[in-house]
Amino acid sequence: MFKRITLVAALSLSMNPLLSQAATVGNGAEGDWIARSNEDAKILLDVTARFSPEDASDFGAAQYDKDVADLRPHLDERMSAALAEARQKLSKRLAQEKDPNVHQDLAILIEQIDLQREGIALERKYLLPFEDVGLLVFNGEFVLLKDEAGEGRAAAALDRLKCYVGMASGCTPITELAKALTVERLDDKTLLAPYKPAVEQQLAKARKYLDGLRKLFAKRHIDGANEPLGTLEKQLADYDAWVRDTIVPRAREDFRIPEPLYAHRLKQFGLDVDPNELIKQAMLEFSETRSAMEVLAPVVAAHENIPATDYLSVLKALKSRQLDKASVLPTYNRVIASIEDAIAKYRVIDLPKRSMAIRIASDAENAAVASPHMDPPAFIGNKGEKGTFVLTTGHPGTDGGSSETYDDFTYDAAAWTLTAHEGRPGHELQYAGMIEHGVSITRGLFAFNSVNAEGWALYSEMEMLPYEPPAGQFVALQFRLLRAARAFLDPMLNLGLISPQRAHDVLVHEAGFSEALAKQEIDRYTFQSPGQAASYFYGYARLMQLRVMAELALGDKFDRKDFNDFVVSQGMLPPALMAEAVRTQFIPAEMKK
Repeated sequence: MFKRITLVAALSLSMNPLLSQAATVGNGAEGDWIARSNEDAKILLDVTARFSPEDASDFGAAQYDKDVADLRPHLDERMSAALAEARQKLSKRLAQEKDPNVHQDLAILIEQIDLQREGIALERKYLLPFEDVGLLVFNGEFVLLKDEAGEGRAAAALDRLKCYVGMASGCTPITELAKALTVERLDDKTLLAPYKPAVEQQLAKARKYLDGLRKLFAKRHIDGANEPLGTLEKQLADYDAWVRDTIVPRAREDFRIPEPLYAHRLKQFGLDVDPNELIKQAMLEFSETRSAMEVLAPVVAAHENIPATDYLSVLKALKSRQLDKASVLPTYNRVIASIEDAIAKYRVIDLPKRSMAIRIASDAENAAVASPHMDPPAFIGNKGEKGTFVLTTGHPGTDGGSSETYDDFTYDAAAWTLTAHEGRPGHELQYAGMIEHGVSITRGLFAFNSVNAEGWALYSEMEMLPYEPPAGQFVALQFRLLRAARAFLDPMLNLGLISPQRAHDVLVHEAGFSEALAKQEIDRYTFQSPGQAASYFYGYARLMQLRVMAELALGDKFDRKDFNDFVVSQGMLPPALMAEAVRTQFIPAEMKK
């Protein structure tokens, strides 16, 4: 998965200098329309960057590296008004635009604004505002202090830190702003307070974030960080004490959010499908994938000298062969090389010119995102920065108990499908391909949702399945089983059709995942990101339907490398627009060959 699971009013990026750099990608008329589209995107970029400069930094807009999130009073009203003004400007341009590509990008921008404004209104209607300040600060600093960031950007991290704690001119401590934002509406008893386990989890992770920041500043040898870090530690402690006194007693016991808000979350992640229909489709996929695992299990058992032949026992045996920490990177690097060889040999897709970066996550990153993930590169003004495949390792959870140790990612057989998903030809190639092909800012970032990102990554797993060893294929099927389970468990939980305990049993006793992963998954469905987990299966299904449509239309002229290259070159288009591009551009062009 992408590290960024949601992009709120805040695919905030850049302004003129970086827009100019992005506009130079492409040639001739293609470059001209991209440049014009990027000028349109600037209208929304200018607005969104005001509210979330941390995201702007993450996408490469270095001019925002010293700024921090706007949590000042009346945030909802100010954001909605600013977005409405941007929509009016873009609508005028849409009415006058003749170029079909630019016209499509303008429609995407307007749709993104409408989606954001709808979300602001719904959250204001139903939810008490509440901020995980420790995570906000860690993420805001991490993007400037990680190894991929240059020295200039690392230096700006100190300025941002001083602003977070109120030691810079014009800055109020972020903890005070976050508290005031909640207090502003605390008396409205109709609003749902945060889910109690979510608050408790936030409090448990606060120390990991702070320790992670200290290590990052020390690693980059930035002088002057000790004082603001000490101030931050005190402010976070005070904020957490306020949370325990004020929020925890009011926190709700039921994880479910109102159905209109859940429906919006599905739209936000790109799922334009009725949840009940999604449940039916995913249940069928789950059953068929489980049957495929039962068929493959004896083959894997014979190949790996495993005495048992049922699929759960074979999984257990494979997972018992855990890699020690020193072997994780070498194993994954070996698998990356094998996968790249297969991609080239069997003409799956164009490989990027840049090599793939991979590293082990820190403890603080593990606390923020417990699963392996892809940390995307700067999209705007990219100067050769790479996306990074970040490997998490089996580790105790927040209570330190062995029951919260993951064994799902750190064994040899799991490396194949995880690399195909997070690395190549999955997320890493998708982003590197967009940078090297050249796509508009709108298609690279504002069109982004989980369906078009995670759908491609799961499709990539399918593409590489024939070239993996039997054990790798078997674990790939297990992870496909997980994606199908997500697509019915997430909506069923949020619609009150299944209990968390039964969902846990499906993940552990039927899909073969660890207790720690099952807990992480259920947290994800119930309060961390309701609706998002269903996007993998749905995006994959839509992309496979599109491929079959192209195969039927082209017959012997269908070339999967051409198809895959075309899909990546289009950027993060949602399924309906990608289907239109395949019908009106790809198929006619291939017919002429």
